[in-house]
Amino acid sequence: MGRFSQAFEAQTKPAPVHDAPVFIPEEVELTAAPPPVETAPEPEAQTVPTAAGNAWLDTKIKLHTRLIDEIDLAQLDGLESLELRQQVHDIVVEMAREERMKLNARDLKSLADGVYDEMTGLGPLEVLLQDETVSDILINGHERVFVERRGELELSAVKFANEPHLLRIINRIVAQVGRRVDESQPLCDCRLLDGSRVNVAIAPIAVDGPLVSIRKFSKDPLTLDKLVEFKAIPDVVAQFLWAACKARVTILISGGTGSGKTTLLNALSQSISPKERLITIEDAAELQLQQPHVARMETRPPNIEGRGEIKQRGLVKNALRMRPDRVILGEVRGEEAFDMLQAMNTGHEGSMATLHANTPRDALTRLEQMVAMGDMKITPEAVAGQIASAVGIIVQATRLSDGQRKITSVAEVTGMEGAVIQMQELFNYTRTGTGPNHEVIGEFRSTGIRPKCLDEIVTRAIPLPEGLFEPKVLEPGKTSDQTIKERVG
Repeated sequence: MGRFSQAFEAQTKPAPVHDAPVFIPEEVELTAAPPPVETAPEPEAQTVPTAAGNAWLDTKIKLHTRLIDEIDLAQLDGLESLELRQQVHDIVVEMAREERMKLNARDLKSLADGVYDEMTGLGPLEVLLQDETVSDILINGHERVFVERRGELELSAVKFANEPHLLRIINRIVAQVGRRVDESQPLCDCRLLDGSRVNVAIAPIAVDGPLVSIRKFSKDPLTLDKLVEFKAIPDVVAQFLWAACKARVTILISGGTGSGKTTLLNALSQSISPKERLITIEDAAELQLQQPHVARMETRPPNIEGRGEIKQRGLVKNALRMRPDRVILGEVRGEEAFDMLQAMNTGHEGSMATLHANTPRDALTRLEQMVAMGDMKITPEAVAGQIASAVGIIVQATRLSDGQRKITSVAEVTGMEGAVIQMQELFNYTRTGTGPNHEVIGEFRSTGIRPKCLDEIVTRAIPLPEGLFEPKVLEPGKTSDQTIKERVG
């Protein structure tokens, strides 16, 4: 989500129990190679003791280096992944015999998988990337790798052999999407091939070793129905947001880092008609829109000479020449805010964007400040007027102290009163207490205010539940066996 994805799914799934690869006492002889691999291996948590873990890592690096020196990689090109894995397994078995390693068949298979990951994947990170319970991977130097599971951080036993090993994996990540990172450009935002967001900082910026943050995204994007099941949003509120998006109300999703903004945007986008043309603009392409007509654009950093940079503002301007029905910005963070507002005010209703803010009111303030960053010769009152006429609904996503993600506020922008933008809150989430395990206890409420956009929703014959806007506590979880799409259309 952002993000709802792995954190919410993990609340409903038990954590897998994994066996760890360990060295076998010398009395055990090397057994025959296992039968050919039929399926990709399950991820194995590397929970070996420190000394054994370091030796295991050194062995993988040693075999990988020898493999590169002794085989013709060109002969392996074009093989399917399972065939290539089997080829690497056979070669590692032969090398292990030559090195007289005392390993049993299971540990030999694990060693071969590790060497395969070093050759074709991201080395020690592969086990974490395949683990569906992990939502974030945070690397603080080559020896300390933290992960987030169920909304809580924990230290993983995964580590890298040394700093050059970690830097080699970093360079492999950024090279996949045409980015670079070195001493002259030590910061980099990029993504993995599956869309997971990656941020890298190396020396001289990172003092104690390279820093890497990976925000994983679910292979199967979460729907609003799933978010309702996870109790991140009440069923009736999800129906209203679906109807508002379908009625082309411009929606701004606000929240902090990891609160689920991108996931919510993906879920809401499923209400858009497949006949509409969507243009997405992002720093690192991570949106997972399900419509058939999506044109994706991504910013470009400057080259080694400091030239060729393409910012979001230039892409927003270009998007208006591409005949969009809606423009969707992955995140608004600078001067492109003015061009986004212009697009929303010039026939592209229903556009969506995310930005960082603590409350809906703060989101409006940040928008005004970001427009000012562009040195536009426009008065603050005119900027406020642009925002009031462009933005329809602001949805606040929050990551609570216990790791839960919730939609804590849905507010509507109603216009201007003097120089002040007027808002009215439609729904909110209020914390009412703390559970025995320090979990947050709260309730969703409807404030009793009818939104202005309701007329547009009714005009388009989009059905909504009766009594939706009456002041009351909203029941969490699903209230019907039908999906939101089946009920709202």
